[in-house]
Amino acid sequence: MGVAKAWRFSLTPAAAKLALLHNGYNNGEKKQVLSLKSSATATTITKTTSSLSQRKQTVSWSWSWSLVCGLMLFGLGLISLFTGHVASDLEWYSQRLVKNTLYYSKLNGNGREAIDVWKSKYSKFYYGCSQRGPRYAPAVKERASNGYLLIATSGGLNQQRTGITDAVVVARILNATLVVPELDHHSYWKDDSDFIHIFDVDWFMSYLAKDVTIVRRVPEKVMRNMDKPPYTMRVPRKSEPEYYIEQVLPILLRRRVVQLTKFDYRLSSNLDDELQKLRCRVNYHALKFTKSIHELGQKLVMRMRRMEKRFIAVHLRFEPDMLAFSGCYYGGGDKERYEFAEIRKRWATLPDLNAEEERKRGKCPLTPHEVGLMLRALGFANDTYLYVASGEIYGGDETLRPLRELFPNFYTKEMLANEELKPFLPFSSRLAAIDYIVSDESDVFVTNNNGNMAKILAGRRRYMGHKRTIRPNAKRLSALFMARDQMDWDTFAKKVKSCQKGFMGDPDEMKPGRGEFHEFPETCVCEKPFKDIAKSNDGNLLTAGKTKSTYSVENPGEKARHMSMKRKIGKDRISVGDNEDDEIFAD
Repeated sequence: MGVAKAWRFSLTPAAAKLALLHNGYNNGEKKQVLSLKSSATATTITKTTSSLSQRKQTVSWSWSWSLVCGLMLFGLGLISLFTGHVASDLEWYSQRLVKNTLYYSKLNGNGREAIDVWKSKYSKFYYGCSQRGPRYAPAVKERASNGYLLIATSGGLNQQRTGITDAVVVARILNATLVVPELDHHSYWKDDSDFIHIFDVDWFMSYLAKDVTIVRRVPEKVMRNMDKPPYTMRVPRKSEPEYYIEQVLPILLRRRVVQLTKFDYRLSSNLDDELQKLRCRVNYHALKFTKSIHELGQKLVMRMRRMEKRFIAVHLRFEPDMLAFSGCYYGGGDKERYEFAEIRKRWATLPDLNAEEERKRGKCPLTPHEVGLMLRALGFANDTYLYVASGEIYGGDETLRPLRELFPNFYTKEMLANEELKPFLPFSSRLAAIDYIVSDESDVFVTNNNGNMAKILAGRRRYMGHKRTIRPNAKRLSALFMARDQMDWDTFAKKVKSCQKGFMGDPDEMKPGRGEFHEFPETCVCEKPFKDIAKSNDGNLLTAGKTKSTYSVENPGEKARHMSMKRKIGKDRISVGDNEDDEIFAD
């Protein structure tokens, strides 16, 4: 296949040049004939003699050029025959030299290429990489550690997941023994599930054994020898490693056991590469769901795929608590305002917000109807299968009705699993875990706000091969939806596509300093070497989505280079207004 491509690639310009030579010769001969008819006999003979001489020179030059081309083609064919990489490498080089990505598989009226809404064509160039470096120190043994670190997480499942991930990193920073983190039982959802009910604790401890020593509980002997109860403290949000060393470590050394409370987003996004890779190992490998949760989640995925090969998972995030927290208004009158005001009372420090201003800033989740319109405008047909990951939808079936009309093949976990779901119904975190699995396995994942599940899944899908993840550019889309009655559908669809540039989960969206590391794990996404791209094109090596590195830590020189943040496959797609809030809402 490589040979054929190489020959095809090389013959085209050679054939074109030979054709130009022949055309030049024919045109020259016609001019000579015209000249003969209009000139005297002696002059004509002279010109004819000159023409014959030129023809001999042209033919001679043509044969010489043909010989050179033939030798070049023969050499290229031999190289391609023995390596099989010529065409693939040329293709790879051409991709890297592209200056303007054609955003809009078919050409539209503007002559631009339409985006493949199901998969990024550049995803095959990258893979997840989180292996330890050659100088990575082994985990400190329990007896030699600086003490025991207790972690009390906060919020819903995915917010707690960020806390667990960062807890492992903090334990590494402090050379502490980590006690299996405690989950939040007092949040809005009132879920009393413990770590062992959601995550495979044995896998968690064994997978991270080379990074951090983890125990199920503080040993009884240590507890008996303590003069005082464990010291409890809450660190500021997004604290640097230096803060933990300067403020937490002295207390840990003195007291032996320290508990950090409300532990969510308490560690900076900016860490050195080894600590960032540890984050990825925890989040994408060590945190594995229990067997019962995993099996049910996979059953739902298989049931979706039996109906249709490809499907979209939509995280609507249109629950009453989310809408109340956002400070937005959706036209429900005094009843809606009263209900949201009552819910907002649970956050004592929540400021008063102007609903109209919040919508202009892009802080309001889209309605289910608006999500459906966006997807149809992007090019998803009405026979596309949707899996809707959501809790209680504000307004119930009436709110969902427009989305069902746009996409009749509409499914939820409740629709796909009846009796099987009953054991999980009392536990919101376990239900959220099932939605997490199906959303992660979907061909396209659509978020409706930049909450915790959206960030965590977006980062994981980037790590797992840049699977298509669509995040609405709510700031620009909100204004467009308000004016949609003033334009025809084609104009609306064109504007939606324009709004969504840079929000489709493509590799070039990974920019330094953009968002949380959990959403943009740039340190853990590596570029594949040319040879691997060539082999994967022929189906002989890793395909897109595989995360296992083929490089040994003993040979760091062979490691795939870290993704260059300056590399631009396409135009800059980031909206100027794409800022992140420090306040994180639990989900």
